[in-house]
Amino acid sequence: MILVTGATGAVGREVAHLLCGQRPLRILARDPGRVCVTGPGVETVRADYADRDSLDAALRGVDAALLVTNRVTEPDDARFVRAARDAGVRHVVKLSMLAVTEPADDLITRTQRRNEAVIRDSGLAWTFLRARTFMSNTLSWAPGIRTEGVVRALYGTSRVACVDPRDIAAVAVRALIEPGRHEGRAYALSGPEAISAAEQTAQLAQIIGRPLRFEELTRSEAEERLLRRHPRPVAEAFLTSAERQRAGGKAVVLPTVRHLTGRPARTFRDWAADHAAAFA
Repeated sequence: MILVTGATGAVGREVAHLLCGQRPLRILARDPGRVCVTGPGVETVRADYADRDSLDAALRGVDAALLVTNRVTEPDDARFVRAARDAGVRHVVKLSMLAVTEPADDLITRTQRRNEAVIRDSGLAWTFLRARTFMSNTLSWAPGIRTEGVVRALYGTSRVACVDPRDIAAVAVRALIEPGRHEGRAYALSGPEAISAAEQTAQLAQIIGRPLRFEELTRSEAEERLLRRHPRPVAEAFLTSAERQRAGGKAVVLPTVRHLTGRPARTFRDWAADHAAAFA
């Protein structure tokens, strides 16, 4: 039995789709109604990291689990690990971020470093998936593209080796279904090229067949937009991340996806072509 958390998000959803029909699969969700993965051998259960009884029920009989957490103010990884250890779970595959290995000291990175430490010290077998920026983050541009034909972003010429969530998911599945090969390993995952927001905008324009304009935000404009959606410490973490990207800290291309899956990582153009309807 494999347990997948985060199945309403970009990576967890893809992991669940890939595992469907391969292994007995249980999906943990706070809102099972948002889970779109169904099929033979798939069970969806309502649970919350902060509710130990629901965690115990979700983890009963589970051998390996994909752990996805995103609340920086909650000890969700520690809660999950305690329950997993007590339930006899053997292996936890943790979705982390590549910044934990870099000179980054923002709130989100510090939280992920602490979460990795909790898992390493738990006594459970573990695998860390340290991913670069998701290509799917550009879906936040879709409203502006649909209504105005405009993409607005900070530092439009800075490049990032962003990664397709489907490639992260493919690596996660290998780690989950190949016992003994991936325990104690941390995989750094990027896409096959470093690309800027302005270049992504140009590619999207070609794919959807309409002209698009890129407008660079000032730092204060970007901060104002972030503060509409996030608490200040989280907004500041995103701004700090953007500064590291502008300095070239996110442009390194890594071969891990090819090495582990036997095929090249998908390009942004690949991802955008498959998601063109979201922008059209």
